[in-house]
Amino acid sequence: MTLAEERWTETRIDRSSSDLDRAARRENFPVASRLLPSGIRGKVVAFYRFARAADDIADDPDTTPEAKLARLDDFARGLAGDDGAGPAAALRHALHDGRDAPDAVALAAAGDLLVAFRRDARGIACADWADLMSYCDASAVPVGRFLLAVHGENAATHGPSDALCAALQVLNHLQDLGPDHRALDRRYLPGDWMAAEGAADADLGRPFLTPALGRVVARTLDASDVLLTRAAPLPGLVAARGLRLQAAATLALARRLQARLRRGDPLTRRVALRRTDFALAGLSCLRFVP
Repeated sequence: MTLAEERWTETRIDRSSSDLDRAARRENFPVASRLLPSGIRGKVVAFYRFARAADDIADDPDTTPEAKLARLDDFARGLAGDDGAGPAAALRHALHDGRDAPDAVALAAAGDLLVAFRRDARGIACADWADLMSYCDASAVPVGRFLLAVHGENAATHGPSDALCAALQVLNHLQDLGPDHRALDRRYLPGDWMAAEGAADADLGRPFLTPALGRVVARTLDASDVLLTRAAPLPGLVAARGLRLQAAATLALARRLQARLRRGDPLTRRVALRRTDFALAGLSCLRFVP
């Protein structure tokens, strides 16, 4: 999970979560917005801190893969109750050790994230679109499933949520093509598409998209558009008002980011959402206010 530079709305949980406030300002799609009910925010804050801490481990360029994996194993023990300290244990406590069914689902979603972080820790080069979607199933889908679980949403929301989360992850990867390759030895673009278009991994280190790599990016954007189409029904299926509005705004932001990526070159300059995008996304979700 790489983070972007702007936000749609400020995160204001409480004084104890001021570090989350600062971090959320760098996100395209903040997880813990003030749209969420106060009784749920604590769980979401704990989830965010857990995910952020594990992500930082996987992304640390100065730590060996072996050391990263060992630290991620510590997080797994924290979720399982074998470690009483750290962000994983704090998340487990926030979810009451998974004693209730929704909290158990949410706790399992957090564990699923570790699958993706372990893969990131080793370095990654996706073989094809199916491989990338498999990665997204662990890196992004659990975020949506966590939010749905703590809100008590039904299973009808799962498919559209999974598609939206996968699309967000793909778009985020496209934003960070260059840094992911140079600093972390990662390539999330489908390898078979790279080969078919005549692009090479070395092209990711250039200061601009080559024609071949540009075709791969365009093909990836086309595939993400299919995901966003599948995600479109989500706001209408979510019962919780705050989560419904957040889903609508996030979907709108994803579409605007996708459009910017089609027009920009992420190797030349990071393609990011602008304040106008956030404002327009906010307006677009008003129709979902009861």
